[in-house]
Amino acid sequence: MLVIGATGQLGSAILEAFRGAQTVGLGHAEIEIEDPKSVAAALDEHRPDLVISTAAFHNVPRCEREPVRALEVNAIAVDGLARACETREAAFATFSSDYVFDGEKGAPYDETDAPHPLSAYGLSKLAGELLTRAASPRHFIFRTSGLFGSRPSSVKGYTFIDRILDQARRGEQVRVVTDMTFSPSYAPHVAATVAAVTGRAPFGTYHVTNAGACTWYEFAEEALRQAKLVHPIEPTTSAEWNDGVRRPRYSALAHGALVRAGLPDVPPWQEGIAAYLRAAVSS
Repeated sequence: MLVIGATGQLGSAILEAFRGAQTVGLGHAEIEIEDPKSVAAALDEHRPDLVISTAAFHNVPRCEREPVRALEVNAIAVDGLARACETREAAFATFSSDYVFDGEKGAPYDETDAPHPLSAYGLSKLAGELLTRAASPRHFIFRTSGLFGSRPSSVKGYTFIDRILDQARRGEQVRVVTDMTFSPSYAPHVAATVAAVTGRAPFGTYHVTNAGACTWYEFAEEALRQAKLVHPIEPTTSAEWNDGVRRPRYSALAHGALVRAGLPDVPPWQEGIAAYLRAAVSS
């Protein structure tokens, strides 16, 4: 098996989840997903039966400013990976986002719900999904939401929970939106489920987030509570926070495909926070 993006937050968690298996991890220095020759050389050298790619352009505001770049990385490069895998009879797994939905349903989205992205980022991820499905029937598409883990994001340098805890510890103002609901995703929990799905479930699309849903404000409250930090959180709205990106107001994800495959559900989002805090203490 080959993991692309192995030095990142999710890729490193996937490598850990597959520990003991014949797994090779490649970072950006070892493979350039936009270069067909680099992709071909890596696949021909390692001859994997499964390729899991976590590489993406996922800085949402930048995607809005650079939509062509978002499509190049999140769609065209994904298409190239999927086709290269199909040519070599390797299965392919890629990651998508809750941002493929518009948030108007008002209830958790199932894998069978029709996408309707609002942003350049969401559109680029949906395009990557469609191209993956067209390239090969031997694929897994994993949608996540609000990903966080013990390793900082390679793009942002931090995740939401890092920022909230750091601001509280420094006694700074903490402002969080109250009108956006999502399903948090703790990277090691996502990785463990990915290992289970790729090991014994049918090909297809899976929502892999922690179970349950919350607003970003509720997530911040729970993070501070579990960290035993007493600090006020100032409520705000997405309109007041406005960063130029149209985001889904309600993008919680249901795990219907996991249930239909007979797999156990992902732990609740509160357990994701607890596991993150334990890992932070031990690191």
